[in-house]
Amino acid sequence: MVRLSRAETQERNRAKVLAAARDEFAEQGFRDAKIDVIAERAELTRGAVYSNFPGKRALYFAVLAELAERSAGAPHAVPGETLEGALGALARARVAAFPLDEDQAGLARDLMPEVLADEHVRRPFAQLVKLNGLLLGLALERLDPPERQAGSPIPRRVRLAETVLTTLHGAGQLAATAPGLVEPFDVVSACERLAGLAFNDWWAPPVIVPPAQAADRPWSPPGAVDLVRAESFVPGDGVVVVLGTHRLAAAEEAVRASGGEVTVVAVTSDPDELVPLTRLSVAEVCGGLRQAFPESSWPGVRVVCDATGTLAAAAGVLAVSDETEAAIRVERGRIVATADGRGAGHAVSGEVSRVDSL
Repeated sequence: MVRLSRAETQERNRAKVLAAARDEFAEQGFRDAKIDVIAERAELTRGAVYSNFPGKRALYFAVLAELAERSAGAPHAVPGETLEGALGALARARVAAFPLDEDQAGLARDLMPEVLADEHVRRPFAQLVKLNGLLLGLALERLDPPERQAGSPIPRRVRLAETVLTTLHGAGQLAATAPGLVEPFDVVSACERLAGLAFNDWWAPPVIVPPAQAADRPWSPPGAVDLVRAESFVPGDGVVVVLGTHRLAAAEEAVRASGGEVTVVAVTSDPDELVPLTRLSVAEVCGGLRQAFPESSWPGVRVVCDATGTLAAAAGVLAVSDETEAAIRVERGRIVATADGRGAGHAVSGEVSRVDSL
């Protein structure tokens, strides 16, 4: 027999725990599931379960994240070439995952009650919803750019995206609570018709931003996984904004001001629970986005879950929390500007010649 390394053994045990937990949560629901039963299903000890996951909720979120990412890798549908077509394709991809009966509904039914029951989870979840609205809105803008009048604010399609996500989220919750009630065709039709509504949506820059500071040091980031495209990459030139899970909505400030590539690095003081919650939330939206939109209209934003803080440290952010907001601008492989605090992404996204120390 081939002797497994310690890392290989831990990875195998983690996979066994996830598989056992998926079955237990599906059958019993989150509240009634037992760690002892999960350990028994996995043929491991209770201690082995806790060595991989510090609590039942962290394990639950990890199970849902794994399933969402696996579903997001399903074969692509034919993408839409218009707003109506893309939103219809997005809705079809989403409703295809709706539970059809009580057995299928059991696994995800407890997610929202668990989110709503605890401010520690609810606040990051709200920020993740805002981030997803931005990502979908940017895809809609690339597919069908809204007209901008000279001297007027920047038009956008984020409110349309948020309305579509609200429709799909509500339908998904009803499908999990009362399987058979939601008619998938009606949900798809409703999302298609939303494309024709006028939302009078525009973006205004923040009134107060911190000063950007000139810098000149090498940019040597580690490799990362982009949750938007589900692919590995090494962050290059552009704006890198490091945001705690309470500040993810601030990504739009960097996106609108830079007009170029932006990497959003999500950090948290609780990676065990909030990293899988982030993976789950982004996968649910971006998995459908990749199926429903032509690749040319995918947003230029990349989103990274920096569980260990190594990418943040490469950007000069050595201590992270859920309130972190810092940013750097990279040009030709060197960090040329930095900022810290509310509005940091917007501060470094302007012309480098405008930083205070130049």
